[in-house]
Amino acid sequence: MRRPAIALCLALCAAVIFSLHAGLTFYAPHTVLSALLGGEGADALIVTTLRLPRTAIGVVGGASLGLSGLLMQSVTRNPLAEPGLLGVNAGGALFVTFGVTVFGVASLAGIGMAAVMGALAATALVFSISASTGGAGNPATTLLAGFTVAALLASFTQALLLIDESALETLLFWLSGSFSDRPIGLLQLGLPLLAIGVAGSLLLATPLDVLRLDDASARSVGVNVGAVRLTALGLAALLAAGAVAMAGPVLFLGLVAPHLARRLTDGALPSTRQLIVLSLLTGALIAVLADILARIVVAPGEAPMSAVLALVGVPMLVHLLHRRKGLAA
Repeated sequence: MRRPAIALCLALCAAVIFSLHAGLTFYAPHTVLSALLGGEGADALIVTTLRLPRTAIGVVGGASLGLSGLLMQSVTRNPLAEPGLLGVNAGGALFVTFGVTVFGVASLAGIGMAAVMGALAATALVFSISASTGGAGNPATTLLAGFTVAALLASFTQALLLIDESALETLLFWLSGSFSDRPIGLLQLGLPLLAIGVAGSLLLATPLDVLRLDDASARSVGVNVGAVRLTALGLAALLAAGAVAMAGPVLFLGLVAPHLARRLTDGALPSTRQLIVLSLLTGALIAVLADILARIVVAPGEAPMSAVLALVGVPMLVHLLHRRKGLAA
């Protein structure tokens, strides 16, 4: 794992540095360095208040989504699982829309808090439905409940936006997912949740390794399958909630990052600890690169983050579906 991790760290550092330079205007290295060291002027203001926050939020948000996707795919044994399947994105979007239309929430900090509350509430609802049907430990039941809740909450969001069309203008760019125009203070929401998610994932690494077997085999070696699964899904929800709070609903990153991380491992069956590290780095790298591409692909405008990620995510999703069809045949 050491070589892929080192390579990803170097690539991430290079992407972060390039992100501070790239945009509508490409700044020279001395301009960026002067801005980071406290320089003044319009260029320094752009670097420190626009490019630095979006880059930092991209790193934290991407790492959170990468790890969230890994946890979901591990406990459900479903390579297509990603944060949107638990209704996390839909829950965050509904609470933000409700806050803006009903309570007049306007600040990004308020929107971020509403997104966290909505994401966690949606996940709790999914778990409640799954448990009430007797399938709390069944991955298929949990995924089906997630699909159902996500569709229900998305319909409520659309209804609210139709009732208050002015809210659509306020929320359009947030709902499309982006790292731009976000204050760096939003890291106060995302960083603690990322720290909790990483710590909890490392503690669950050994049980998650065993959970790759069928449930009966995992129970035979003393693993509490239901508790491990629910804890891991809860951590995945926390991680995704932090990312949604900072950047809005970002699609496909949680799907793509874990699969790319697996392809980078030396062994045929990497350990969960290895995948945790590689998924964090891969998610952060993809997020920063996608953010850079979003700035320049339709310059002087800016493309939505999810649209850029779809260029990678949709082909990978099709590939996985074909692969599963081939395995089933």
